[in-house]
Amino acid sequence: MKDWSDAVVFALTLPETELSTSYGKPAVKVRGKAFMFTGREEGSFAASSPLPEKELLIGTDPETFWETDHYRGWPAVLVRYRSADRERVESVIARAWWDKAPRALRKNFGERP
Repeated sequence: MKDWSDAVVFALTLPETELSTSYGKPAVKVRGKAFMFTGREEGSFAASSPLPEKELLIGTDPETFWETDHYRGWPAVLVRYRSADRERVESVIARAWWDKAPRALRKNFGERP
């Protein structure tokens, strides 16, 4: 993802998503639940992520995935723009969507990405 707009374009391809706000900042939601946020750190966006998965992402690719004290202990990972592995970033966004989507949407979508 080269920037927030690029990340949003991908996120909006997922079922029943919408561009909205969360805490007064741009966010992408699925049926009213935010799963992707502009974040507080320039050059990155945040995506919902279970804590064990977040730790794995940061541990295996700290050039792309990271956190600040603000996000420590919170189930979201910061994602730097311009990662060399666009497919992995898209997968993280899709998993964030899947985790927040209602059961019926997940069932129609299939297994968790």
